[in-house]
Amino acid sequence: MAKVSIGLRGWRFDEDEIFSGDEELKPLDEIPEEPRERLLRLVALVEEPCDVCYLDYGEEEVHRCNQAEIVYGEPKGEVLLCPEHEPDFIYWFREADGSEHAGDLEFGDRFHEWVAAGNEAPEGYGSVEHVEEDPDGLPDLPDQQDIQERVEQGFEGERIDIRELAGETDDEDELNEDELADSDVDLSTDYPSNR
Repeated sequence: MAKVSIGLRGWRFDEDEIFSGDEELKPLDEIPEEPRERLLRLVALVEEPCDVCYLDYGEEEVHRCNQAEIVYGEPKGEVLLCPEHEPDFIYWFREADGSEHAGDLEFGDRFHEWVAAGNEAPEGYGSVEHVEEDPDGLPDLPDQQDIQERVEQGFEGERIDIRELAGETDDEDELNEDELADSDVDLSTDYPSNR
């Protein structure tokens, strides 16, 4: 069973879990939960800047950031890196106790804190050698619109009664029209909102 990276290096997928026999991405409901979660997250990450570059330049100068090519960590707690800053991450992970946070959603935050404190890998610290056998042989990741359409395909939806979930019944605290008219509530008034 071959392992492949899609969109960004780092997260590896079992080829037969995500691709059909004709080498197209399987329908999402046929992909196991963990790889499906990573694929959905990759769609949002694939054009994002490197985290270290972003910490250096900020939103005002995001155009100066390198685009991320590598992802480490778990979805929603990941670290995005360009090749230039991957050695910083590898050093943090191996030498500065970063491995203690592996598997935690705070993984990315701990790395960002380490970088924000002015830390970096020593000059000449090595990186990971990524081997790409046939990067052009893989299909492109679907875009966010395509993923949304795949998620909604065949989805009938279900009406959820929030009051029922809260343990309330239909007859509790319900106002009839007479009670509403006698109350101090003026439905014609524009009440301030916090938005």
